Amino acid sequence: MGEIMLECCVDSFESAVIAKEAGTKRLELCSDLMIGGTTPSSKLLEMIKIRLDIPVHVLIRPRFGDFLYTEEEIVLMRSEIHHFRELGADGVVFGCLTKDGRLDMRRMESLMQKTMGMSVTLNRAFDVCVNPYEAMIEAIELGIDTVLTSGQKNCCAEGKELLKNLLEVAGKDITVMVGAGVNAGVIEDFLKEAPFQAFHMSGKKTVESQMEYRKPDVSMGLPMMSEYERFVTDAEEIKRAADVIEKYIHSR
Repeated sequence: MGEIMLECCVDSFESAVIAKEAGTKRLELCSDLMIGGTTPSSKLLEMIKIRLDIPVHVLIRPRFGDFLYTEEEIVLMRSEIHHFRELGADGVVFGCLTKDGRLDMRRMESLMQKTMGMSVTLNRAFDVCVNPYEAMIEAIELGIDTVLTSGQKNCCAEGKELLKNLLEVAGKDITVMVGAGVNAGVIEDFLKEAPFQAFHMSGKKTVESQMEYRKPDVSMGLPMMSEYERFVTDAEEIKRAADVIEKYIHSR
């Protein structure tokens, strides 16, 4: 049994350090993890690449919401892929759909042209496409390395049967990376049933602000989101997941 990838999604330098020290093998770097992630700061990538010895894949997602992008957004995404490649990103993560829920092959090919040897992950645009089997075959045709998917459910545990079927379609041509709701128990359960090779998790916990003075009745964003709470990677969650993988590898 070869290496099993454990990737941690982070949106801060603090979380990147915690994830690496806890045993993750690769980072997916984004901003705004609370809303599913958007394209991160280039300076944050630079800081991580300078200070941490770990592969980093950068999310290319210009905004919150669907994966139906305008031509201007595609121009921006192409420019960002080029920019992050120049800064030393090891890979990029993106996805584009058409109005009818299929992979937008024209735009995906346009973005792939800018990757120039970087590893590419198709993001969870895959999970809202109309036909996952068709999309998997098209991802292989595009030369994508990895598909990040929950099996088209909110939680990967609910999408397990589709994920196992997608492993059969993917074969050795592309990696199926299990995401959404991943933790140590989920990884252990999945590895008992099928030879999955990659897992993606944030392992996040909510951390209370250290602000002592707090202004009531003022919101900087969505009213239901507190300015005095944030997500940070939980070292224990990542370590438990990494330990499960190590135990599994050594038991083979």
